[in-house]
Amino acid sequence: MVVALLPNSFSEAAVSRTFFMDHSLLPSKTRATLPVKYEAAKLALAECNRMDECKDWADKAMALASYAKQADDKEMEKTAMRIRARAVRRCGELLKEIEAKHTGRIRGSEAPNFNTRKAAAEQAGLSPDQAKDAIRLANINGESFEQQVESDMPPTITNLAEQGMANGIPRYVQLGMTKKAFQAGMYFGSDLADLAKRTKEFDPQDVVDGSTPKERKELRRNIETIDAYLDKIIAKL
Repeated sequence: MVVALLPNSFSEAAVSRTFFMDHSLLPSKTRATLPVKYEAAKLALAECNRMDECKDWADKAMALASYAKQADDKEMEKTAMRIRARAVRRCGELLKEIEAKHTGRIRGSEAPNFNTRKAAAEQAGLSPDQAKDAIRLANINGESFEQQVESDMPPTITNLAEQGMANGIPRYVQLGMTKKAFQAGMYFGSDLADLAKRTKEFDPQDVVDGSTPKERKELRRNIETIDAYLDKIIAKL
């Protein structure tokens, strides 16, 4: 999304002088180019998705171990979240170079500009909500943004956008919480919501009937652990 707003022939310095002055210079994201390394990464992932090397391995134990490692590896997901967050933030930074209302001129410039921030976002292919989120991410303090994005649990765009609504003050600070408590509530709450949805999808009898004797023992252990944990949470609510 970063380069979706920047044609190849424009430097960032040129953006502030020329980019938004002529609406025709702003390409839609459907026609925008992407960085070479970004395209290469997408092709590599597509190839990895299309071809399963492990299925032809003679050593099935090795194949099983490889599948297990792949299933447990979330690093690509985290990397993708970081790339997306930075791309959304850069969109917001570019949009913020245009005054929000009336003149639509580049900030710090006396030259008239007949494009508005809204028009620039629409021309780039951003929905109103996407444009708002982008600007909110751009409002976050740079150091705070990088710390969160580079953490072991990168925040979602929605979470980051909420922070940006208060001019960069972290959401957990606004709520008077510690960062650790905020993340615990956010991630566990999301997981619990997913579990609640699952309870509406599967009949309890089907869950039991569809489990082996060994799996039933594991189900019981997990349910007992979760039940005890939820009792502690309920006691504190």
